[in-house]
Amino acid sequence: MNNDIRNNWSIAEIKSIYNTPLLELIFSAAQLHKKYNDTAEVQVCTLLSIKTGGCSEDCAYCPQAARYTTDVNVQALMKKEEVLEYAQKAKDAGSTRFCMGAAWREVRDNKDFDRVLDMVKGVNKMGMEVCCTLGMLTEEQAHKLANAGLHAYNHNLDTSKEHYSEIITTRTYDDRLQTLDNVRKAGVTVCCGGIIGLGETHDDRITMLHTLCTMEKHPESVPINALVPVKGTPLEHNTKVDIWDMVRMIATARILMPATMVRLSAGRTDMSVAEQALCFMAGANSIFAGDKLLTTPNPSFDDDNAMFQLLGLEPRKAFKEEKQYLREVVEAQ
Repeated sequence: MNNDIRNNWSIAEIKSIYNTPLLELIFSAAQLHKKYNDTAEVQVCTLLSIKTGGCSEDCAYCPQAARYTTDVNVQALMKKEEVLEYAQKAKDAGSTRFCMGAAWREVRDNKDFDRVLDMVKGVNKMGMEVCCTLGMLTEEQAHKLANAGLHAYNHNLDTSKEHYSEIITTRTYDDRLQTLDNVRKAGVTVCCGGIIGLGETHDDRITMLHTLCTMEKHPESVPINALVPVKGTPLEHNTKVDIWDMVRMIATARILMPATMVRLSAGRTDMSVAEQALCFMAGANSIFAGDKLLTTPNPSFDDDNAMFQLLGLEPRKAFKEEKQYLREVVEAQ
């Protein structure tokens, strides 16, 4: 069964898959998706901005950068009680993974980080998978998060290495890869994907996918985001991503990384239920639920529940891989 899972894909192979006629591409991706995953399940995640705005980075798409004039108001780190209350509401609404994001360039060893560690412990006790996206971090900091119960760490590549400097100059592509390596060394699962619609070429998208699928171990989660242009950012006038580009990216990611959770992330508010259904058919099996993704609008829990009922989908249970692994170990004894 694992013959399809490879880490030695070539650019030429990926380009050939990516450029496959769309319906044929969707069909191939759907077959692999059914082989490796329960196609009736979709992982439901909730993302909360626990510290908003005032970031020193210059990511051209992000309204949280201090240097851009946007409608985002700077908010200090939330209190643990507020975060846990939000996490409980998300769990009650059907989310099984809770991700906390802070607008930091990197994690610093201070009281704020200690407070985040307490938040991780609190959410972990609720039986949810805990994810954080806090910027760059050291191996030691990754171990501290792991010891607190962190399940996953999100650190996106955003785009290809070649296009990267057009989008961000305040940290390097290799900085991002180093953080991912530190996360792996700590035994935390990796959530890493990118954004389309940044002005990149199709070759840039293919190269980004190549970086992801040739990692020593595929990321456990790969979010595919469509740019949501925000007034006041350098990319505010970029055109809306075509739905077929999203479907093509998702299907290609599914074929390259059959067992990975491929997340249909930012941009869903502009998609109809039919368009989202195509993304699920092409291999997406994870979404963010809740009214906002950090500062970006997102469909409501009620809208997603209605969509799930219509499409016959159900939320994936938390820690499913670990439970399956333990069952296999017991059966083998």
